[in-house]
Amino acid sequence: MKRNVKTAFTRIFFFLLLVAVPYKGVSQDIRMGLFLDPLITWMNTNTIVNSNEGLRPGLSFGFTATKYFAPNYAISTGINYINAGGRMSSKNEFTMLSSNLQTVVSPGDEVIYKLKYLSFPIGLKLQTNQIGYLSYFADFGLDTRIMISSKYSIPAADIENESGSKEVNPLNLGWHITLGLEYSLGGTTSLTTGIGFDDNFFDITKDHEDSGQVVDRSTLKILRIRFGVIF
Repeated sequence: MKRNVKTAFTRIFFFLLLVAVPYKGVSQDIRMGLFLDPLITWMNTNTIVNSNEGLRPGLSFGFTATKYFAPNYAISTGINYINAGGRMSSKNEFTMLSSNLQTVVSPGDEVIYKLKYLSFPIGLKLQTNQIGYLSYFADFGLDTRIMISSKYSIPAADIENESGSKEVNPLNLGWHITLGLEYSLGGTTSLTTGIGFDDNFFDITKDHEDSGQVVDRSTLKILRIRFGVIF
């Protein structure tokens, strides 16, 4: 990844740390949670040469922490494991690279990306007062994503789960929005469910022009269904 992108990540990381630091006089009300999110994922591109070839199922799980600085407002953070991916093709012939081989991909042949990230979100959570047993919330913010595994398959070439480290960028920055509700079980314990959408700002793939790859910006879209418990 280019130096200016790495510099931007560094600045954003330290900015988010400063935002998350509790200030004097702020409420110390902190709630933790666990979640499991079934995902629908796909990839998109800003060029007409490459095309999205469909959806892939995925899964995300992790924990959340929310620190309330007012009765209905909180800073949210946590750690997410994301198993996602997409299906792409190109109108041009190009070569996919890995540490083991180079594969020529014919026009129209599908490349299936299988991507696993650790994501570190930080956002703002807005929540209504409890109405009966229910309260409603919206959570939106930024996500720093670190690639922990990338593989690709090319069915037409009998390539299965080849290393994608030479084809996928190791870092990215994204954003998320989640709308949902919490059902109180008594005390501070609640069940939560909702729907969310994630996207990323930077190209998730590396573009090797000398291998015939088109320079574009490929993004990973994620639709999430949230199931969780908050303590």
